[in-house]
Amino acid sequence: MAISEETEQFQGLASAIQKAKDLNDQVLFSHIKKIKSNNPLSFYQAGRERYAGERFFWEDPAKEITITGLGNVKKLKAASNAERYREVEKSWIKLQNDAVKTGVTDVEATGPLLFGGFSFDYETDSTLLWNQFGDNLFYIPAFMLSIVGKQAYLTTNLLCSPDDSEKLFIDMINEREAFLFESLDGNGLVANSLVMQREVEPEEWKRTVAEAVQEIKTTDLDKIVLARELRLGFERSIDSGKVLEQLIAEQPLSYIFSLEAGGDCFVGATPERLIKKQGNEVFSTCLAGSMRRGKDEQEDVCLGEELLHDQKNLQEHQYVVSMISNAFDSVCEKVMVPAGPTLMKNRHIQHLYTPVRGISKEGVTIFEYVENLHPTPAMGGLPKEKAVVRIRELEGLERGFYAGPLGWVDTYGNGEFAVGIRSALIQNNEASLFAGCGVVEDSTPESEFRETGIKFNPMLSALGGNLNE
Repeated sequence: MAISEETEQFQGLASAIQKAKDLNDQVLFSHIKKIKSNNPLSFYQAGRERYAGERFFWEDPAKEITITGLGNVKKLKAASNAERYREVEKSWIKLQNDAVKTGVTDVEATGPLLFGGFSFDYETDSTLLWNQFGDNLFYIPAFMLSIVGKQAYLTTNLLCSPDDSEKLFIDMINEREAFLFESLDGNGLVANSLVMQREVEPEEWKRTVAEAVQEIKTTDLDKIVLARELRLGFERSIDSGKVLEQLIAEQPLSYIFSLEAGGDCFVGATPERLIKKQGNEVFSTCLAGSMRRGKDEQEDVCLGEELLHDQKNLQEHQYVVSMISNAFDSVCEKVMVPAGPTLMKNRHIQHLYTPVRGISKEGVTIFEYVENLHPTPAMGGLPKEKAVVRIRELEGLERGFYAGPLGWVDTYGNGEFAVGIRSALIQNNEASLFAGCGVVEDSTPESEFRETGIKFNPMLSALGGNLNE
């Protein structure tokens, strides 16, 4: 005879609490249930007061998976060193090995799920700009709405201790679920007024590009990616929900993401997948070489053709294809790469695009792929290690999570990480926007400055800033 959902939850909680007593440690409990489809953005906004600073949002370009998390039952942070990927993975494996799950337990992107990211460079100290995030930040949400295909799932996570009470937990779950769904009647998004838009040290950045070009001409450095910052100020505190709403509407072919930490929020619409793992299949994206969109269809086609035949951009793109293909070779049984790039066209910018697919070797985790792939030449340069060192010395920008890996992993081994570009760090009523470009031997400071200006546009548009031509 089928048991009721509340009875199943109660029995699962009792099992988790008993396991916590046996282990004398905390045990993760998750209950997953199908629900009627809800608007993930409304769910995100429903938690803006009770769960401020503990929300995340994720939507892939194909709209196959959308995830919204509220609250934080467990935070995972690793030391800022080369072992950070393995440390986070080790902590996650321990949690999920002891976890108790009830309800629907076989759907990817549901159940206990870890969401977060890594900074671009673990050897760069976090200053005031990124001090809420540190070098890496992952957490398991208290409540999570997953839209997988067209089906919605609600996951409730709890961390059980030896002295906890099943009855108190059930009452708390019911009370908080009722609060959430009562708050879904409207997202309350309001517009905000821009009062300041400032380039951060533009002339100094151009001089840095010129210096990098000379170094490339005279050393074994082939390419270096240099990024810069644009600072915006607004009349009132920036509502990340409003920003997400704009990004969802304007950037349908990008990954839309948001990750809160304390009072700050890292938000963006990145076109670049780092790695997706689904069963034993893995997917990555080579995205390097860019051009603005045309003012009409004819100009747009001409600019696309120019990009497809531009040797500087083709060279940049091939660097990325070669690096990702080689990284896959070491951990895949089979690797599939198209013969040449095509165009990926987003609202404000178009890119050279080559997808890479592989069949993963047994036992290779998504964190191993993240470690092997980050940073790609599209984010760092070549040779990889030297480029990262020179970025650290030359750039004058604390990248933080900008251009770092950000994404999720579930207990079934599935997951996806994107590269945190086309992004902004929101801090109360101000936002720092970031954009970079690949500097090679024939780069010029003015052309690279214009390219980064175009790359600011997706976030400028979403925030209500003045777009660059």
